[in-house]
Amino acid sequence: MNVLLVDDEPLELEQMEYMIQSIYPFWKFHKAADACQALTINQNFKINLAFLDINLPGRSGLEFGEDLRAVNKEVEIIMVTAHQSFDYAQQSIRIGVVDYLTKPVIESDLHKVLSKYKKQDSSHDYSSLIHHSLSFIHDNFAEKISLSDIAREVHTNPTYLSRKFHEEVGASFTEYLIHYRIQAAKRFLTNNTSWNISDVAENSGFNSQHYFSTIFRKAEGITPKEFREKGK
Repeated sequence: MNVLLVDDEPLELEQMEYMIQSIYPFWKFHKAADACQALTINQNFKINLAFLDINLPGRSGLEFGEDLRAVNKEVEIIMVTAHQSFDYAQQSIRIGVVDYLTKPVIESDLHKVLSKYKKQDSSHDYSSLIHHSLSFIHDNFAEKISLSDIAREVHTNPTYLSRKFHEEVGASFTEYLIHYRIQAAKRFLTNNTSWNISDVAENSGFNSQHYFSTIFRKAEGITPKEFREKGK
């Protein structure tokens, strides 16, 4: 399942991604800040589900939704808005919007909207080998794990697993593991405010606070402390 998230607020994008990822860890997420970026993503990936903020710079989410529908008839669109209006509702009906979420998005509301997708096995995008490998990562990311550990778990050799992983996931094992750990760290920074940065690092699978902070800043452009402060 390829999911498109469009919002001009970076923190909103991150929060939406990790809330959805906690329910559907195998979905692939593509994020954009405006309609131009989003259309480029749609050209490179077959988008199945799109969450569109109505108030975007340039073309509105509804205008972009109409463009997206014109080139991707099968996409399901969910609008994210800070307020409801009759005009928005009329336009949404015309372009086939399947649901609404109101900002700030409440996790229980998001779960309700996404409940219809539980019957769709998103792991069909992956072979059983890679599905098993990803499950192992998701269950053990906080521990010290290596490609060799996973290869033993799935009964194959590391070289073959490395090649298949990159072919199907689109990233190396190391890249994926770091990305997954960073996403976990962002959840911990937001939801576990009593934890210090060292606690977050340890529970996210990083072997030192310094290394964690370095990798986090490289990935997110800000330090873990700044990310936590920004989310308050």
